Amino acid sequence: MSGLRLVIFDVDGTLVDSQAHIAAAMTAAFAAEGLAPPPLPAMLSVVGLSLPVALARLAPDLPEEGRARMVERYRGQYFTRRTETASPLYPGARAAIEALAAQDNTLLGIATGKSGRGLDAILAAHGLARHFVTRQHADLHPSKPHPAMVLAALDETGVAPENAVMIGDTEFDIAMGRAACVRTLGVRWGYHPADRLAAADALIEDFAALPGALDRLWGRA
Repeated sequence: MSGLRLVIFDVDGTLVDSQAHIAAAMTAAFAAEGLAPPPLPAMLSVVGLSLPVALARLAPDLPEEGRARMVERYRGQYFTRRTETASPLYPGARAAIEALAAQDNTLLGIATGKSGRGLDAILAAHGLARHFVTRQHADLHPSKPHPAMVLAALDETGVAPENAVMIGDTEFDIAMGRAACVRTLGVRWGYHPADRLAAADALIEDFAALPGALDRLWGRA
C-alpha cells in the first residue's frame, strides 16, 4: 500500500459549521448548573477537544460531578438539535470530498472530537459515509491533541505517515497531526484564527485551494 495517500479531515469547523448547535447545547449545559454561559469565542476555542476536556477548560472551578452532569446535558441538547436540523457543510466541502474519493490512490479518513453517534449522524445526514474508510472519534481515543486518532487511521489504512495529511481548523488538529508525524493543513474558515494555526505546514482560504495545497505538500508542484 506504499502508493496510497491518506487525507484525514476534522469535522466541526472544517467540514461542517456546527457552531449554532454547539452554542445552544453549551448554553443549556451551563444553565442547568446555574451558570452563565461563556461567550461564543470561548465556546468555539475548545471545539475539537473531547467534550469532558472542553468543559473542564470552560468551567475549571466546577466540581467533577457538576461537569459530568454538564456533559450529559450537552449531549442531550446537541442530539435534539441535530435530529431537527443537520449542521451545514461548508461551501465546496462536498465537491472536494467527492473529487478526492474518486482518486484511485487516495483514501479519506476522519479524526474528530465528536462521539461516534454524532459522527455517524452527520455523515448520514449529508450522504458522505461511504467516502471515509477510517473514522476515528472521541469514543475510541484520548482527546486531541493526543495523536492516537491519526495513528489509528494510519494503522487501519496501512498508509505511511509521510503519505498522510491532517486537515483541520484548530490548533488541536495541527498539534495532533504533528505529533503523529503527518503533514498538516490548516483551514481559515473554522473556529480558530489563523495565528493559532501557525504550526501547520500550509493554510488554505477555501476548499477550491485544497487540491493544489495537497499537491504541494506531497511535492508534486
